[in-house]
Amino acid sequence: MTGVQEELVTIGKIERPFGVKGAVKVRSLSDVPGRFDHLGAVSVVSATGQTVDRTVTHVRRAGETYIVQFAGITTPEEAGILRGGLIQVPRREPAMQQEGVLYECDLIGMSVVDENGRDLGFVETIWELPGHQVFVVRKDGREVLVPAAKTFVTSVDVARRRMTVRTVEGLIEDRDAL
Repeated sequence: MTGVQEELVTIGKIERPFGVKGAVKVRSLSDVPGRFDHLGAVSVVSATGQTVDRTVTHVRRAGETYIVQFAGITTPEEAGILRGGLIQVPRREPAMQQEGVLYECDLIGMSVVDENGRDLGFVETIWELPGHQVFVVRKDGREVLVPAAKTFVTSVDVARRRMTVRTVEGLIEDRDAL
């Protein structure tokens, strides 16, 4: 039997241990309502890149974050090892049908060009700032910060993994200029 590996999406980041029984505090990276309500089997990608399958035994909301308990994690020290890890679940196709919805996992690694077709690099990460998000685009050691707003991002083609941004004076340094 050949297994088809499901595509995973990242829905949360483990921030720190919580309490004395091995629970962890998780920041949601998903805008899908109820995404954490019925978690069962998940994959946890550690900060070192190792992926471990885990079973969620309990989830509760705590303000803007969630408190998550995993089977087999019973102490704060064990939970501390998970700090910085990413919680991933299989992608659900119906969620992808929503028009105008973009997922962080689809944007990370996407190539970025300006309106003239000049290659600016790849989306390395997305910063959450008060009021808006910023795409961190990197190429050859150069970093460009692009506000995640329609004023700056003119198009996103998820299928082609390409983002087009409007060039604004001062936003992008021209290394070829004298």
